[in-house]
Amino acid sequence: MKIHENYIKRCIEIAKNGLGTTAPNPMVGCVIVYQNQIIGEGCTSAYGGNHAEVNAIQSVIDKSLLNKATLYVTLEPCSHFGKTPPCSDLIIKHQIPEVIIGALDTHSKVAGKGIEKLKASGCNVTVGVFEEACQEHHNRFLTFHNKKRPYIILKWAKTEDGFIAPKTKNEQKPVWITNEISRQLVHKWRAEEQAILVGTNTVLEDNPSLTARDWTGKNPIRVVLDRKKKLAKDFQVFKNEAETFMVTEDDINFSENVAKQICALLYKKNIQSIIIEGGSQTLQTFIDENLWDEARVFIGKLIFNKGIKAPKFKGKKIHESSILEDTLKIYSNTYD
Repeated sequence: MKIHENYIKRCIEIAKNGLGTTAPNPMVGCVIVYQNQIIGEGCTSAYGGNHAEVNAIQSVIDKSLLNKATLYVTLEPCSHFGKTPPCSDLIIKHQIPEVIIGALDTHSKVAGKGIEKLKASGCNVTVGVFEEACQEHHNRFLTFHNKKRPYIILKWAKTEDGFIAPKTKNEQKPVWITNEISRQLVHKWRAEEQAILVGTNTVLEDNPSLTARDWTGKNPIRVVLDRKKKLAKDFQVFKNEAETFMVTEDDINFSENVAKQICALLYKKNIQSIIIEGGSQTLQTFIDENLWDEARVFIGKLIFNKGIKAPKFKGKKIHESSILEDTLKIYSNTYD
């Protein structure tokens, strides 16, 4: 079993190459092994392109080895026609005799059907190898299909004395709490997720562009809460660098369960992951309704003495690191 885990680990490694490009498809990794040697591997192409299994099979130089090989994959091979034909059919076509799967695909169009099809063809199928790691890797995709909402990442920066912003400022732009490297990391994160969300006050106070301009990658869809339609079209969030859609009182009832209603709206728009960037009230709304999965919190060296307090939350710390003089702490929601 240990050797199986090692190959699934490799699947996860190469799958990460698809981060930020495959949605709404999962970012799957696949490795093909013959006599303890990797003869092919692949990850999911950008949406509309090949799935990981197709890329892995195509990468095998000597196709005659496939009917004696083992295929490893992070997620159950699909069994339905979408943008591409079913991967399970391709595996059967090449008579690959053994398939090792990390985790079940809970999408209603798959959900065990791919495994059934493989077994019916005579393929030896093993499911659940390095399962927890595979589920964590596919957390965006699985959260979307299991919980009917996007995977939600909260992000903010706070001063050493716990403030997210000063009470007042002289210019309509952000007051930076963190250094340039921390800010570039945020742009990397933006390129990895489908969407980013802010409230009205953040746009009014900071006039952000909410793009990934300091990182190579796509810009996220910008979601802006604007209950009373206050925002003029000359704000940067309306520039055509990225798609923007507004959430107003025409779309949801802002008097109750705001986060839940936003999640339902995002689910309908097929958005699988989103970063909530502010402001403090918007972040606290998602925290209070317990609708979040990760919180990524920067702590800078500044002292404000007074200002807007950072959100209050409880979570399990899963990471801590230093970025020059900044500290980054990442928490997961235990859903207690």
